[in-house]
Amino acid sequence: MVASPSIRRIESLIRSHPSQDGDGVRIQRIHRFDGALDPFLMLDELGSDRPDDYIGGFPPHPHRGIQTLTYIIHGGITHEDHLGHSSTIQAGDAQWMHTGRGIIHSEMPLTDSQGLHGFQLWLNLAAREKLSEARYRDVRSGEMPRLEERGADLIALGGNWTTRHGDSVAGPLDTLAGDGAVAHARLQADGKLTLSASSETLAVYVFEGALEIAGENVTAGQLARLGPGDTLALSSRDGAQCLVLAGTPHGEPIAHYGPFVMNHIHEIDQALDDYRSGTFTD
Repeated sequence: MVASPSIRRIESLIRSHPSQDGDGVRIQRIHRFDGALDPFLMLDELGSDRPDDYIGGFPPHPHRGIQTLTYIIHGGITHEDHLGHSSTIQAGDAQWMHTGRGIIHSEMPLTDSQGLHGFQLWLNLAAREKLSEARYRDVRSGEMPRLEERGADLIALGGNWTTRHGDSVAGPLDTLAGDGAVAHARLQADGKLTLSASSETLAVYVFEGALEIAGENVTAGQLARLGPGDTLALSSRDGAQCLVLAGTPHGEPIAHYGPFVMNHIHEIDQALDDYRSGTFTD
């Protein structure tokens, strides 16, 4: 006998809040450094048609102990780092950075006719990887596979994704921390998307329109943390877009200070000492 699917229901709703970062860049932010979204730490949404809200960008700054994933809806971002990487991503593209022991980089926004709209996601590295070698990769829109179902589609940035009918794709970013998986889902009016989703951590961030998840409404700017089960059922009456995040918790202590995320405060102190002494990226 085939078991009936266990629909995942909303466990909690987290609303993004306005913040600033870099050189005065206005963002909408969700951060959970308490482990509630482990292995995910933070999600920033950059979205404005006013250049003054983002034109200062993010001048050179350090990171240690995390991965970052930046995804652009429209506009663009130019990345440069101390390792010599220089790359510009535009609508539909993504860039991934494994900071490991340390990386110093800058991100400068670009605009198009609609301004700038994009996301940056922070994923926590496991303790064994926090002092590993830094790496960088960009991924173009054409490299990202898609799934389609009943007035909806899913763009796979990373990880494995399967519809209820068994259609499956794997995103090109295959080394996301915590077995991470990230996708961009788009639902037309009356669209539906049903996915196999058994990862312990599962969350949906709505950034346009409104979704129904197991009968409960989620509006733009809200992140839904899903409870246990094996099936994610999304629908929308008037159309919506969202990011879907899945992963496996590390279950390790989290110590956070600015751009550094380690396991213990003495490791944060060491990161600060290394940065001040010039040995941060050695």
